[in-house]
Amino acid sequence: MGLDIGIVGLPNVGKSTLFKAITAIPVEAANYPFCTIEPNVGVVNIPDDRLEKLAQIFQSEKIIPNVLRVVDIAGLVRGASKGEGLGNQFLENIRQVDAVMHVVRCFEDSEIIHVDQILDPLKDIETIETELILSDLFRVEKRLEKESKTAKNHPELAKKEEELKALRDHLNQGKMAKNFPFELLAEDKSLLLLTAKPMFYVVNLDEANIKGNALSAKVEEHAKKNGMEVVKISASIESELIDLEPKDQFSYLESLNLDSSGLDKILKVGFGLLQQITFFTAGKKEIHAWGLEKGAFAPNAAGKIHSDMEKGFIRAEVYSCVDLFLEKSELALKQAGKMKVVGRDYVVQDGDVMHIRFQV
Repeated sequence: MGLDIGIVGLPNVGKSTLFKAITAIPVEAANYPFCTIEPNVGVVNIPDDRLEKLAQIFQSEKIIPNVLRVVDIAGLVRGASKGEGLGNQFLENIRQVDAVMHVVRCFEDSEIIHVDQILDPLKDIETIETELILSDLFRVEKRLEKESKTAKNHPELAKKEEELKALRDHLNQGKMAKNFPFELLAEDKSLLLLTAKPMFYVVNLDEANIKGNALSAKVEEHAKKNGMEVVKISASIESELIDLEPKDQFSYLESLNLDSSGLDKILKVGFGLLQQITFFTAGKKEIHAWGLEKGAFAPNAAGKIHSDMEKGFIRAEVYSCVDLFLEKSELALKQAGKMKVVGRDYVVQDGDVMHIRFQV
């Protein structure tokens, strides 16, 4: 499976409409809070022009793109971490995702109810992030209670206890866990803190203000101060795009003076935040795109395909798909000296085509 991104936000900010648009999965998008009771999960193919080019060269029977798994969580409200609204259970739904997409409403519409009756995107952001922090704080306090008992009999665990206390104090100050300066988060994956995850804002605008407005400018300024990315989209435009053929989508975007869809922007930011690259396996049977963390080694790539391949990794034949597009065939690549045999210490590059040798 590829990337997992969870969508969060207040009720009626356009989360479900956006989810439907980017995954083409029909979900209920009604004009009242708590419309989404259970989290909707959809899988969307990640566009990559290189796949078609590879398939043409190999005359492949099948193309398997990398995918984005999107989880749409019920609209959160103030007090969600204490069970308000539909409660803390919905915060738990996003603990397993790789990144969080926070949808912020920046459009005026008297017919669409705002949960607080007043449209204030910065206040909306504060509400959601406070609930995420409080949920993490509750989790850290529970872990600290457990670790404190253990540390009494195991002095070597005292450092971990102290870092948990420091993390608790950090969260109590209203700060996100991703800004916590210790090693604890990197070492203890089981904490699954929501505010430790990469997060970006998706500003939902109406079609008339798709380039931005005074409200979105406030979000952009806030994001810049906090080192976060912003994607400006219109969920209503994205909804119209899904019913069009690819060529008609391009024409429609062009008519709006847009160079890409909201989905493309989201994928670009998501890949950047998670430092993801794409490598390929290729042959007559299929072309397959695989997501991998930037800086990972050849055996890690093998493990993305199958755990046995990582355990039994021997070597891999590797070349750049760009070189293949220039040389037109693997034979020509070999003759040009552009195919190499690599071992366990090879760092996989974006666009690599890999033939992995392993032994079970």
